[in-house]
Amino acid sequence: MLRRQVIGFGLVGGLQLLADWLLFVVLTGLGLGVVPGNLIGRVAGASLGFWLNGRYTFSRDGEPRLGGRRLLRFVIFWLAMTALSTLAMHQIDQMQGLRAAWLGKPLVDGALAVLGFFASRHWIYR
Repeated sequence: MLRRQVIGFGLVGGLQLLADWLLFVVLTGLGLGVVPGNLIGRVAGASLGFWLNGRYTFSRDGEPRLGGRRLLRFVIFWLAMTALSTLAMHQIDQMQGLRAAWLGKPLVDGALAVLGFFASRHWIYR
C-alpha cells in the first residue's frame, strides 16, 4: 500500500505542481504580483490535488477518502504550506527577481510536497 501511495502521490503532485506553476508564471508574467499569483496557483493546484489524492491515492478498497473532516484537515495544512511557499516566493522575487521566482517555485513547492505526503498519509486522509 505504501508503494501505491508514494507513486500516486508523486503523479498527482506532479500534475498539481505543473498546474500551480503554469498559472503562477502566466499570471505574474501578465503583471499580477508574486503573492496573489502564488495564492491563485496554489488554490488551483490544491483543488485538483485534494480530490485526486482522496479519490485515488489514499482510497481504501476502492472507496474515496474525502469528506468534510478530511477537507478541514487539508485546508489547515494547506494554509500553513501556502504561507511558507508565499513567503519564499516573495523573498526570492525581492532578492533575485521574478524569473528566479519562476525557477524557484517548483523547488520550494516540491520540498513542501514531502511534508504534504506525510501529512496526507497520517493525518488528512486517515
